[in-house]
This record gives sequence, C-alpha cells and structure tokens, in this order.
Amino acid sequence: MTTRRVAITGIGAITPVGSGGENFWNGIRAERSAVRTMTRFDPEIFRSHNAAQVDDFRPDDHIDAKRAKRLDRFGQFSVAAARMAMEDSGIKLEREDRERIGAMMGTALGGIGYAEEQLGRFLSAGLRAVDATLALAVFGGASSCNIAIEFGVSGPNSTNAMSCASGTMAIGEAFRQIRHGYADVMLAGGAEAPLAPLCFGAFALIRAMSTRNDDPQHASRPFDKDRDGFVMGEGAVVLTLEEWGRAQSRGAKIYAELCGYGTTNDAHHMTAPLPTGAQAARSMRLALDDAHVAPHEIGYINAHGSSTPLNDPSETLAIKTIFGEHARRIPVSGTKGYYGHALGASGAFEAAICSLSLRDEWIPPTVNLDVPDPACDLDYVPRTGRITRVEHVLSNSFGFGGINAALVLRRAS
Repeated sequence: MTTRRVAITGIGAITPVGSGGENFWNGIRAERSAVRTMTRFDPEIFRSHNAAQVDDFRPDDHIDAKRAKRLDRFGQFSVAAARMAMEDSGIKLEREDRERIGAMMGTALGGIGYAEEQLGRFLSAGLRAVDATLALAVFGGASSCNIAIEFGVSGPNSTNAMSCASGTMAIGEAFRQIRHGYADVMLAGGAEAPLAPLCFGAFALIRAMSTRNDDPQHASRPFDKDRDGFVMGEGAVVLTLEEWGRAQSRGAKIYAELCGYGTTNDAHHMTAPLPTGAQAARSMRLALDDAHVAPHEIGYINAHGSSTPLNDPSETLAIKTIFGEHARRIPVSGTKGYYGHALGASGAFEAAICSLSLRDEWIPPTVNLDVPDPACDLDYVPRTGRITRVEHVLSNSFGFGGINAALVLRRAS
C-alpha cells in the first residue's frame, strides 16, 4: 500500500479565545481563560452556569448571506472554519482536481441545539413555524457535506460522531486518505454548537460539568486537585492536510507534519474511563508506532485533560504506561482551561495548538493549575508557558463511550 507524508498547510478556527488561526494562537499565548457565566440563555435552573462562548462570530463574514441562512450555527461554524483553512493554505481551487480533495469532520452532537430551538417553535406555533431546512441542517453529516458543497470538492467525505474524540478521529482518518493515495488534500477537523438549554442540561443532569459558578474563569482546571468537572464550549477548527510533496512543490508554508494516528475503545462504560487507562495508552502506542516514533522522541503532550475527577488520573496512568520514566520528563498540558470543552471539536482545537507549538517553539500552560492532584503527578506545565524546541508532539482525545484517539505531529523539515 502506498504511504505518503502529510503536511498541515492551513488552519481555520472559530473559538472562544479567537477566530482565525493566528488570533486563536494569540488567545492561547495570552494565557487567559475565555470561560464566563453563560449568556446564551438563562442557566439558573441548572447546577452549572459557566460556558465558553463564541461571541464575535458573524456568519456573513465568511459565507454568502443567502447560504448562511440555510445553515444552523453548527453548519456555519463548519463552513466558516473550512474557508479560513482553505484560504490559509493558499490552495487555488480553480487549478485543482477537485475529485482529489475531500472533507472529514467530527461532531458529538451535530445540529441538536438548532433542533431544540425548532422544537420550541413547533410546540408554540405549529409545523409552519419550523424552518423548512431543519432536516438538512442538523444531521451530523451536514458538516462535511456543506464543506464539500461550498468548495465543490468531491473526494472522500464523512462526519463521525464519536463523542469527544470526534475531531481527532476526523483528522486521523483524513490523514489516512492522503497517506494511502485516496486524496491529495483534505479539510479535516471538528465543529460543535451545543450551547442550548436541553443539550447543556443533559450534561448538568449527569453532574459532568463544573459548578464553580462564582468564579467561572477558574472553573476548568485540568489536573488540579479542586477540579469538579468540565466547562462546555463551542466552536470549530479545520485543518488543511496536504500530500507533502505537492505542498513543497507549490511553496506552501507548512505548520507541521502529521505522521501518526491511533484509536481504540475501552469497552468499559459510557461515561467513566477505564481506570487503568490501558486502552487510552494503547491508542498512544498505536499512534507512535504508526509514526515510527519512539516514546523517548516525544517532547510534548497535549492532554485530553477534561478537568473531570475520573479522566485526569486515568490519562496520567495511561501516559506513564507508555512512556515509563520518560513520562516525568515530558511537558504535558491540558488546554481546555482556555476554551472549555467543545466536545467533538476539542481534538481539532488541540491539533491546531500542537501544530503552532511546533512552529513557534512554545508550549502552552495548563491554566488554573494551582495545586496538582497527587494522582496527577507529571509535569503539567502549571500557569505559564515555556519556550522550548521539540521535534515530535502527541495529542490525546478521549470521549464518552470509551473512545480513545491520538495523533503524532512532527516539526516541519
């Protein structure tokens, strides 16, 4: 089977800390949380009141106004981030074989927030009040399909719904499409727009979210002993993945090389990770083996770091399982303290962070890590980022249903 190298040549981002790849990165470099008290709706009836919202998004800035009206927020995020990624890559579609370009996206909930809004209209005013495009706007596949329609690209296309690992899996599967010769360019990432009362309330009901309502900026605190759950976020990140040789030949800027991907399932529980972290560890091992990278060559890990009581210790165990004594020498940061947990989009956020970290030789901190949990005893880069050059990074994403996924990225060279 043909194996080809894969470059990351474009980043598009719609996030609570900034929109556009460089604005997103500047928000991370600022080392401040974007979590606030929810304003999208009144959260008073719920135990949790905090969220990481995208408040500056205007779809008409990115999408034709008529077309934007046919998309819900989740679809708008998808297309807007993809357009940014395509523009950032410098690819001129009019010169391309569009059958060799595809789209793969991930989302945990798709357009369920919009469906919730439309149900309210139906109950109050009947069927005629419901948006006629509802069925087409809210299904998960609307993400990658609308990207394909926007750019007229007819290569491999899919959207997975594998909970909080969705974005990472979309990037990993798109990577495989290029590596094995089925496509030359892929737009890949994740999109999520879950900030609606029923979606939000469903996670509040299972007590998965932080109730630090009097101090929202410090509510998401991965690996801290006082963490009490995740903070829900929203947004989208799309990467342009491109066959390495063609990216070089056209003089593209290359953020990083994507070189390994692994995924497993705990087969244990719908919400609780396997306590030993064994299958999370195996996903990392598969990604390392896929990249032909030894554990001691990893210089930074972007952790899933959900800020939940169960996930953070099990991820710590998983890292120790794979890296042994080297685990204590690797900087590891959980970056969800910045932008909350955008569910299926989070892995794409973090793949972008890893790419930019390699480019700029800077590792972001785990914001809000004040007193580490004794069970989380690795170098979790508390509070302040570090200037350091590394050659390989690992990005982890773990989700409900026991889904585990990991990516390995290499410095562009």
